[in-house]
Amino acid sequence: MTDTSPNDLPQRRPIAARDTGWANRIASWLASRDVTPNQISVASVVFAGVAGALLLARLQLPDGWAAAALVLAAVCIQGRLLCNLFDGMVAVEGGKTTPAGEMFNDIPDRIADPLILIGAGYAAAAMGYAPLLGWLAALLAVLTAYIRVLGVSLDAPADFGGPMAKQHRMALITVACVLSLAEFWVLPAGSVLTAALVLVVFGAALTVWRRTRTLYRFLNARATEG
Repeated sequence: MTDTSPNDLPQRRPIAARDTGWANRIASWLASRDVTPNQISVASVVFAGVAGALLLARLQLPDGWAAAALVLAAVCIQGRLLCNLFDGMVAVEGGKTTPAGEMFNDIPDRIADPLILIGAGYAAAAMGYAPLLGWLAALLAVLTAYIRVLGVSLDAPADFGGPMAKQHRMALITVACVLSLAEFWVLPAGSVLTAALVLVVFGAALTVWRRTRTLYRFLNARATEG
C-alpha cells in the first residue's frame, strides 16, 4: 500500500465516466434544459430512497416480487450514482454553478448513503446481525465524508481516496443485489448482502484511517513549513 501525499489529491472526485461521450452528451442535454445541478442532487436522494424502500420490502414479498425488488434496487443505486455524475457535470462543464452548490453536493449524499446501506442491512435481516452491519456501514460512510469535508475546511486538498469511497460502496451493494438472486435457489437468504456489508464496514474503516492519516500529515507538514 503506497502512502498518499496531500499535494497529490484531486479537488474534484475522479470519475472515469466524466470523460465519456455518452456522459457528455447527456450532461449537455440537461444543461440546455431548465434543469439545475441542485435539482439533480436532490433526485439522487429520491433514487436512494426508492432503493432503500425496495430493499426493506424484500423480505416481505413473495420470491418473484422480491427478486424484482432486488433488481430494481440495483438500478436505483446506479441512478443515484448517475445523478452524482451529472450534477457536477451540469454545474461545471454546463456552467450552472450556484452559490449553494457545495451544500447540495454534500448533504444529499449524506442522506443517500444511509438510506441504501441501512436498507441493505434490513434486507438481509434473516442473518440476524445484518441490520447492525447496515447501521455501522452507514455511520462509517458518513464519517469518511466528514473527514474529507473537515480537511477541506482546514485548507487541505479534498481526499476522495478509498478503498471504500462512495462509488466503491455503491458498486459493491449493486453487485450484491444482483448476486442475491442466487439466494432463491442455492444460498441462505441475506447471505450475499451481509457479506457485502462486512466488506463495506472493514473497507470504510480503513478509508477513515487512511484519510485521517493523510490529513494529520498535511496539518503537521504545514505547521513545520510555517
